[in-house]
Amino acid sequence: MAGKAAAPGTAVLLVTANVGSLFDDPENLQKNWLREFYQVVHTHKPHFMALHCQEFGGKNYEASMSHVDKFVKELLSSDAMKEYNRARVYLDENYKSQEHFTALGSFYFLHESLKNIYQFDFKAKKYRKVAGKEIYSDTLESTPMLEKEKFPQDYFPECKWSRKGFIRTRWCIADCAFDLVNIHLFHDASNLVAWETSPSVYSGIRHKALGYVLDSYPYSEDARQGEQYMNTRCPAWCDRILMSPSAKELVLRSESEEKVVTYDHIGPNVCMGDHKPVFLAFRIMPGAGKPHAHVHKCCVVQ
Repeated sequence: MAGKAAAPGTAVLLVTANVGSLFDDPENLQKNWLREFYQVVHTHKPHFMALHCQEFGGKNYEASMSHVDKFVKELLSSDAMKEYNRARVYLDENYKSQEHFTALGSFYFLHESLKNIYQFDFKAKKYRKVAGKEIYSDTLESTPMLEKEKFPQDYFPECKWSRKGFIRTRWCIADCAFDLVNIHLFHDASNLVAWETSPSVYSGIRHKALGYVLDSYPYSEDARQGEQYMNTRCPAWCDRILMSPSAKELVLRSESEEKVVTYDHIGPNVCMGDHKPVFLAFRIMPGAGKPHAHVHKCCVVQ
């Protein structure tokens, strides 16, 4: 009997995760977090994987940055990741720089079966073939393989100092070019006020709905309470992956009942910190982007 044919296209896994809690309580949370993350990798078996982290190093980063090296080493050397023989890691650890610090961490893993993959050099304005495993940290402003910015301080007049910003990288797989952006958007400190005073005709319904879910946020950071909430904050529309219309055109569609696109969260029954990672698994169509190789398609991980 003939074996099952390999699925067409390039398997991609995009993950976004606010990981501040992992560094505040590494002994109790990191083991569970990594186990659940590896399970998603094993299930979807991506050729190309992006892990975008926010609040990397912890909320109290001055005290918890010491736990970063162990976490990074585990990701790069784990048996669960042994088939990913190329990696790029970009960590903003320069917490003493109020002007530039974003607390973002971007990880990219390439499966050994992936032959031709290139990363864009923003300074030289050309693609470079990716080989080996490399880690960049401290001052990312001088790294030509990414663009990094912190949002202007006047975006946050109520805060003395914000860490919100973004890191952008550009990749090319089999003539398909796309951007990936790790972004930590500013929070809405006044969404309870907006809820109460919204002029929308739906404000009453929203009032009831929000009141219903106020018992649904955020997740407890107690490692023994994987499905419980802290009931301390108003829910927000956060932790999501956005994909532009042009990027959606690259996604392989299935005419059968086989599910080729999965959008879900990681660790539904396990404590993953106060946020649960969100992932998008899909396949890029064979030959996608070839007729328009000069056009940069855009996928945004947020």
